Amino acid sequence: MQEYEHTGVLTEDDLDLPSEKQLRKGVAVIECIQKIPCNPCVDICPTDAISMENINAPPHVDFEACIGCGKCVAICPGLACFVIKLEDDHALVTLPHEMLPLPGKGDTVAALNRRGEKIGEGIVRSVKKDDTPVITVEVAPELAMQTRAVEVEP
Repeated sequence: MQEYEHTGVLTEDDLDLPSEKQLRKGVAVIECIQKIPCNPCVDICPTDAISMENINAPPHVDFEACIGCGKCVAICPGLACFVIKLEDDHALVTLPHEMLPLPGKGDTVAALNRRGEKIGEGIVRSVKKDDTPVITVEVAPELAMQTRAVEVEP
């Protein structure tokens, strides 16, 4: 049994992760481990960077082909897609956001890990209001692979 099957929380060891070079260009990171018939991320990817062995297999990202467009983030019903981009002194994490209130561009927010625990702060760089709002938050580089949600602080 994998640890996440017991805890319900993925770790980086459970995931297929891009290299630092790939993260510098900005790529999708998919944290979907469910073996269920779901493939909207595959269908929406403009470069065919996301594939599945079969309809019930978890998706796989070809990080070399991924352009970091974020279309998978907005369409994933499981909120399991993110785009991570490392820059010199910070990282940009694009993620789905279904909590209220919706932050605004320029807001300082709490960066939350996969357990919902505060791990630092971030600054909202963009907000796209789609069926599922998608935000991009600037965080410290060391928080890029842990930030999976944000919370507007009172």
